[in-house]
Amino acid sequence: MDDTKTRILSATMRAVRQYGLEGARVQNISELAGISPGAMYRYFKSKDELMAACFIHVDQQAAAIFEHLKFNPLDILTDPMGAVKSLWLPYFRFWVSHPDETVFYHRFRDSAAFPNYDKARDSSYFGTFGGMVRAFMRAFPGLRRVNQDVLWLHVLTSTVMYAKYVVEGLLPNTQETEDTVFQFLTTGLSGYLRAEKPKRGQ
Repeated sequence: MDDTKTRILSATMRAVRQYGLEGARVQNISELAGISPGAMYRYFKSKDELMAACFIHVDQQAAAIFEHLKFNPLDILTDPMGAVKSLWLPYFRFWVSHPDETVFYHRFRDSAAFPNYDKARDSSYFGTFGGMVRAFMRAFPGLRRVNQDVLWLHVLTSTVMYAKYVVEGLLPNTQETEDTVFQFLTTGLSGYLRAEKPKRGQ
């Protein structure tokens, strides 16, 4: 990605963290990026386009985490919660180590504009993660009976929310915090991570 464009995206997320989604203006974003407001418009036609580009940029970074993880489907059966944690922990730590991105992501997802944007966006860059999820679904068919929107809002959105509490200083950045958040997030999930006995005749 062009260095100036990356600088604009980073400055935008910093501005949203400082001033909020509504309070972030082209003027303060351009100042943080070290360019003129006119130069910004050569890259992005509007503030809405800029915000969407920031979201995609961060979302792609988060998706890339799963590209680099070692994932053995056999671990799902021998230690399902351990397998979940091996995927969840790098994701949680990504958000904790990127404060501007975390606050921006949480605020953008919580905005009135997000539902319409979410319906039209292309999230195919989560293909590797999707493959991991399908492996869990095959191993534990009970997961298919869970409302998928509720499942992902519970795990993924809540993960970002707790990471935001860490970067804002409301929770300490400690092993205990990681363990406690993981326990809270997966307590309900654990009931579905059980192998089902095949029905007679199958």
